[in-house]
Amino acid sequence: MAPAFPITVGTGANAVTLKSKPAKIVSLSPTATEILFAIGAGTQVTAVDDQSNYPPEAPKSDLSGFKPNVEAIARKNPDLVVIQFDTANLVAGLKALNIPVLSQPPAQTLSDAYTQVEQLGAATGNIAGAGETVAKMQQRIDTAAKSVKKPSTPLRYYHEVDNTFYTATSSTFIGEIYKLAGLTNIADTADKDKSGYPQLSAEYIIQQDPDIIFLADSKCCGETAQKVGARAGWSTLKAVKTGAIIPIDEDLASRWGPRTPDLFEAIVKAINALPATVGAN
Repeated sequence: MAPAFPITVGTGANAVTLKSKPAKIVSLSPTATEILFAIGAGTQVTAVDDQSNYPPEAPKSDLSGFKPNVEAIARKNPDLVVIQFDTANLVAGLKALNIPVLSQPPAQTLSDAYTQVEQLGAATGNIAGAGETVAKMQQRIDTAAKSVKKPSTPLRYYHEVDNTFYTATSSTFIGEIYKLAGLTNIADTADKDKSGYPQLSAEYIIQQDPDIIFLADSKCCGETAQKVGARAGWSTLKAVKTGAIIPIDEDLASRWGPRTPDLFEAIVKAINALPATVGAN
């Protein structure tokens, strides 16, 4: 399908109209950076934020997505800026300078992620590449989902975002990934404000006694299975006793792009490799 410009991409406050195919894209979203390169728009990207560490060839800069500076972004002379968060009135600041900006907030579902890939395909004139990327993602995730070994009683898990016990519920993107693997989230009943990212207490986790613990804080915080088992009161947990403590790539766990199948396949592989004693009692 041939791209047509001008084109409006996105909906509501997140929509952007592009008069022509952008040639100087600035990405302030690690997820968007990965998507742009996956769909064939890499040569159109001239700068990415300091957190965009993949792919290696992405033109990394000192721009920050967390503390954006409108003037610094404007100096890159972009004809499209892709953001994840509208921090410090970033969108208004860019629009005041007539710089097109596409806002893609964190995806809540796989469907959201696929939509964002397609949006970037339309915005950059890479519709075919976006379609191929989505199709590959869907195929790999569907194949992995069919291969999961699911016990009669679903295994219960705790996903550790950091070592202060912040976690993610089933209402989040990573939560949907675990749900596809047939797992039950111990945090769902603890999310009183429905943020999707509650902070649990050690006592709550011990009381819930999960079958599996996923560590998304090995890189950031140096957490290991040994350290988890040494926490006060944690040695009695099923996950600790059976060795069902699984480190996962925290970059993959916090993004929703073309490498999501890598994450899901790794989770499925780890689940299928667990000993039969996991979830047996």
